[in-house]
Parts: sequence; structure tokens; C-alpha cells
Amino acid sequence: MNIRMSGLDYGLAPIALREQLSFTKSAVMELDEAICRREGVVGAVLLSTCNRTELYLSCADGCEANPGQLLCAAAGLAYDPFAPAFVTRQGEECQRHLMAVACGLQSQILGEDQILTQVKKAAAIAREAKTIDAPLETLFRTAASCGKAAKTAGRLTGVATSAAHQAVEAAKRLLGDLRGLRAMVIGNGEMGRLSASLLHEEGCDVTVTLRSYRHGETVVPAGCAVVSYDDRFAAMDGMDLVLSATTSPHYTVLTQPFLALQNPPDLLIDLAIPRDIQPEVGELPGITLLNVDNLGSRLRADAKALQRVEAVMEEYLERFRQWYIYRESLPALEEMKEALRRRIGVYVEDSMDPEEAAELAIDKVVDLLAGGMTDGFTSDAVRSCTAKIRLHTR
Repeated sequence: MNIRMSGLDYGLAPIALREQLSFTKSAVMELDEAICRREGVVGAVLLSTCNRTELYLSCADGCEANPGQLLCAAAGLAYDPFAPAFVTRQGEECQRHLMAVACGLQSQILGEDQILTQVKKAAAIAREAKTIDAPLETLFRTAASCGKAAKTAGRLTGVATSAAHQAVEAAKRLLGDLRGLRAMVIGNGEMGRLSASLLHEEGCDVTVTLRSYRHGETVVPAGCAVVSYDDRFAAMDGMDLVLSATTSPHYTVLTQPFLALQNPPDLLIDLAIPRDIQPEVGELPGITLLNVDNLGSRLRADAKALQRVEAVMEEYLERFRQWYIYRESLPALEEMKEALRRRIGVYVEDSMDPEEAAELAIDKVVDLLAGGMTDGFTSDAVRSCTAKIRLHTR
């Protein structure tokens, strides 16, 4: 099985490096297509999140492509600056890693809620780009099922697991009770809305920026005021807290306009990759700037919950392995069917009635299979096969 991946994440790649390999949906689709056109590459799925960028490849026999190098080349970037941060895996190690990612075991916020959706989206984008082949399709579907099953096995930690929750907890540590404080959330996407709702629940007076408003279509968190994105700096003056969570390729908070504020916020939190807030803002006197890498330390998993999740992973790894074994066995099964057709034809006479011919054919097929499958042939294996036949004939 020639499935391999290269990825970099928060563990080895600082935020300044990761943001160079962070891509929008349209860019991911273009990269999937470009990489899949490379010689020897049969399938490609690119997973791009705030904390990780991973390229999964299905390759032809003999292809030794380095996914990290292919990704950098397709993105028009030199590979050398990223090489120390890339980790390459193949075969079962690659499969196990994706299962762990989908379960939240590899996330910066242990057991985070968003990663499972992101794994599904990566496969959906590759499906739309027509770059996901059968092995990668099945691997990602199995990983998504594994992640879903892991969530039912119990939380890995006793706290909420999203960057938005961690951001609000960080704000409470630094500012104390948030009730009555004024907060601005830049961005009204999924992360922005969640952040705004959580801040509102803590008692903040929350204002959300909107680039546009369509009646009946634009969803604004309950209890939050709105302001045009273009007017964000005017509205920012006098705020206690600013949180930015957009997919913009440009800074939403720049140093020079920020310096012009009469009463700038003391705390800014940047949940975006690439970053929304110009890093130099955080160097200004009296200003605290947090990003996804310094919201808080990695939480420790509950030992029993971790054991349950690892058991779920082993179950789904075995499911994928059995699928692949069956897929690889299909040509051999076709050969067996043809051999059985020829052999059974020797015993079945034209004068037999259909029921007699069918009964004889069944007897001979079972006898021939039993005689040919000496390795691993046990009564338990026979009973297991019988049970599956009964299940599929109900």
C-alpha cells in the first residue's frame, strides 16, 4: 500500500512558518489538482488548518515522491526553509497518524472539536477536485468515522475544547471578570460567531464586524451589536478586548491605525492563520497580543479516556486494513470464481433438475474451498464465514 504523507504542525513549525503554508478552500483545490498531475501520483488530499498542513498521497508502485517537496513546489515556495519542520510517514504509520488527528490527539488543544470537521472538509475538497482515489477516500472516511466514535468514548479532558473557548478563558485570566467589558470580534465566520457568543455569555458588551449584510442570510450572534468592517478602527476605540478570527489573507489590525486610537484595547487575541493582527501591535507598551500558539499550554488527557480512544483507533485501523486486503484480493477472487465455474461444470449434468444441480454445485464449491485453503483453516473460521453468509442472505 503506497499511501504516504508529509505534514508540519505547531510542534515543529512556529506560526510564522505555518502561515506560509495555510491555504483557503480554493487554493487547496488548485493544489490538489496540480499535485495529482505529477508523475506517479494517483491521489492527493491536502489538509490545511490553523495548526497543521498535511499532504496525503496515494502513489503508483515504485513512486517515491516526497509529499512535502511536492506541496512546496506546487505552492511556489522553496522547500529548504520548511524541511526541518516536515514529518513524513507512510503505510500504517501514516494511517494511524490520520486517525489520531481526526480524534484530536494531535491537536494543540487536545481533543479539539473542529478538527473532525476539517478532516471531512479536506476529503470533500479533494472529492470535488477529483483527486481522491479509492484508498484515500476509504482512509479519510474511516478516519472521520473513527473521530466520531472517539467522541462518544468520552472527552479527553474535562474542559471545553475549541480555540474560541481557550481564548475566552485566557481573557478571563488576564482581565478578570468579563462582565460589563466591551469586546469587539472581527469576523463573523464560524469561529468568530462562537467567540462572540461565548463573550456575550460572560457578560461582555460585544460588537461584531460585518463586511456585508444580507437580510435573512447573515447570521449574527444573539445579543451582539454589529459594525461595518470598514469602520472597525473607529469602533475599536474604547474597547477592552479585540478578538480577530477571519480567513483574510491581509491583516485586519495594522500597527499605524492602531497607534492612532485614543483609548486602545489592552488585550488582543488573534485566532487566525495567516495571522490577522500585525505582530508589531503586540510590541506596543501596555498591549498584550495572544495568538493560537500562546493561548495556553497543552492540556493533559484523562488516562482512561485516552485508553478508550486508542482502542477505537485500533478498531478502525483494522477495518481499513481488512478493506484493503479485500480490495487487493479481488483479482484473485475473480480467478477463483472462474476456476470454480470450470470445475463445477464437470460435475453438473444437463439432465439434472435445477435444485439437484444447485445442491451439487454448493457441495463441490465448499469441498474445493476447504481443500484449497489449508492455511488458517479452522472450525471457528468456517463458522465465522457461515455467520456472514447468513447475515447477507436475510
